[in-house]
This record gives sequence, C-alpha cells and structure tokens, in this order.
Amino acid sequence: MHCPFCEMQDTKVIDSRLIADGSSVRRRRECTNCKERFTTFETAELIMPRVIKSDGSREPFNEDKLRAGLLRALEKRPVSLEATEQAINNVKSSLRATGEREITSQVIGALVMDNLKALDKVAYIRFASVYRAFDDIREFGEEIARLND
Repeated sequence: MHCPFCEMQDTKVIDSRLIADGSSVRRRRECTNCKERFTTFETAELIMPRVIKSDGSREPFNEDKLRAGLLRALEKRPVSLEATEQAINNVKSSLRATGEREITSQVIGALVMDNLKALDKVAYIRFASVYRAFDDIREFGEEIARLND
C-alpha cells in the first residue's frame, strides 16, 4: 500500500478490525518513511457474470433490474422487505455459484421464478405471465394448474 502523503511503498499495519456486518476490514496503517498514519478499508469484490439477453446482446448484471422485477411482481403482496432482499441475495448467490463468466437471461428468469414460487404464489404468476409472455388464457390457466400440483 502506497503512503498517501509521501508515496513510499512501505507501510505497516498497526491495527485491523472488522466493521459493519463483518464484510469489511478497517486497517490502520503507518508509513515507515514519514511516520504518517492513515486508514484503509478492504472488502471482497464479488464478480457477477455478464448477462446474455434473448436478442444475443450482452450487458453487465444489473441488480437494480432484478430488484425492480421482483418488487413489481410483489407489489401489494404480504411479503416483507427482508424476504425480498433474501430472494435477491439467493439469485445473486446462485449466479455466482455457477462459476460462469456469462449467463443467459433465461437462467436468471428461472431463478427469480423459483424464488418467487417459494415467497408468494400470486407474485410468481404475475412474474411468469410477463416473463413467459403467455399468448392466451389457456397457457395462463395451465401455469396455475401446474402451481396447484
């Protein structure tokens, strides 16, 4: 770590502490050259795979899009914000666990549907109706029938 005061490379760690929920480390450092002290923060960088859209284009994973889709499906449903955040974290963890650098939007949609099915059946049907783009009422009814089975 370079000293921000004299740009020397040699610094030593005086103190390390976990902060917040334990996902970050605060380090107090001292420059061995100028003896100035400074603080650094360290967090793990978790890389999400790129998304391959249905038209073949690629874009970075966007957690805001995931959250918006879930919240839209869960609108006016009796599901807590904590449960919604847990579902978002479940989807993100599943995506990272694949180890893939790119993943299709269909895989993400299936993960979202699995999580919604466990959270709220009405939200699941709402999401499925948009995601699967049902052409007629028969397809909609078939999905509800599968849900009852």
